[in-house]
Amino acid sequence: MNTLDLQTDGLRKINQSLQFETDANDWTITSPMGQHAIACGLTTPINVTIDGHTGFYTAGMNQHANVTINGHTGVGCAENMMSGSVRVKGNASQAAGATAHGGLLVIEGDASSRCGISMKGVDIVVGGSVGHMSAFMGQLGNLVVCGDAGEALGDSLYEA
Repeated sequence: MNTLDLQTDGLRKINQSLQFETDANDWTITSPMGQHAIACGLTTPINVTIDGHTGFYTAGMNQHANVTINGHTGVGCAENMMSGSVRVKGNASQAAGATAHGGLLVIEGDASSRCGISMKGVDIVVGGSVGHMSAFMGQLGNLVVCGDAGEALGDSLYEA
């Protein structure tokens, strides 16, 4: 298990390590401090655990990686994900899983508005509630909500 400290190493070094150091399969990121764009663009089947809250676009454009966030996450978590999985052990802000083409997004808490907006093949499971306009323009995939749904759930739904 490789551990990277965001406060010490910085975002650029951490994302480069996750993307290009192929000798390790298991990574832990500490001190995320609400930073944006952590673990973005991963294209290999690695496991990444982020210990703490993250900012915008965490695990965006994911392919093959399994990312776990031990905290809450900001806008656009798992945006444009192609495959792999992202698990949020807290709440997710707006547009979680937006435009995602595949993979699995699990949010153990609540998701704000526009969860799964324009989804194109992703499977999303929300343990709590979702905000307004979730699955708006959903083209393909599944959104499972275990709590309540806000206004306009699935508005302009295509084949999701």
